[in-house]
Amino acid sequence: GLPEERAAFKADLVTYLAKFTSELDEDSLRRIETNPLRILDSKNSKTQEILVGAPKLSDYYGEESLSDFKGLLNLLDSAGITYTINSGLVRGLDYYSKTVFEWVTTALGAQGTVCAGGRYDGLVAQLGGKPTPGVGFAMGIERLVLLLEELSLIPDDTKNLIDIFVIASGEGCVEQAFQISEALRTQTSLRVLQNAGGGSFKSQMKKADKSGAPLAIIIGEQELNSRQVILKALRDNDLLKSYGLSGGEQKLLAIDEINSNLKTIFLE
Repeated sequence: GLPEERAAFKADLVTYLAKFTSELDEDSLRRIETNPLRILDSKNSKTQEILVGAPKLSDYYGEESLSDFKGLLNLLDSAGITYTINSGLVRGLDYYSKTVFEWVTTALGAQGTVCAGGRYDGLVAQLGGKPTPGVGFAMGIERLVLLLEELSLIPDDTKNLIDIFVIASGEGCVEQAFQISEALRTQTSLRVLQNAGGGSFKSQMKKADKSGAPLAIIIGEQELNSRQVILKALRDNDLLKSYGLSGGEQKLLAIDEINSNLKTIFLE
């Protein structure tokens, strides 16, 4: 709802909860003074029983909020997106307005919220800017990865996810590898993964092979001094064969020629 609608609801909610102060848990008693709306998502079962008879925020919506919410539900319905209207869903920050939402899953046990956010149409104005409608969300990357794993949505075969793995070993080589990787990402559509965290040449080669990339770019001190890199085929690949590289074979290439040569191999 709108701020004025929440303010009216909050006042009536506090009046209602004041009749149950002897039964509310410690957190809820504290929140009556600080942020009463947060009591709505209390995990205390007794508090939730008390809230059954409490005022509902939806009863305080004006015409604008009702129209806006109905429009949102129509969009979800037309897209075939299922949803549950949760009158106890709240946000701890006052700048949220109208709609707040969560994406939840039953596949991760108690850690079921994958994404959460809402609209904050008044935030920019509060910060001194022009009134600007806005919406935002937060999503836990680790939780999202856990969900993908739980639902078996991460492909076993990753050979098509990375084109080139960049390896660097020796003084000044990491900096050169970084420059090469950035140039490839900027000037081509190739997918480049650069080794991070150091490690021996052998350990980096293991990472390169595990990455599924067909090609490795290797930079050691000798190559750096001669302004060259090693192109090493990590596995048989038709594109690399056309360039004269079969699995395990390698060639020297001038650093200045990397982009043009790899465009030829992968993109033309």
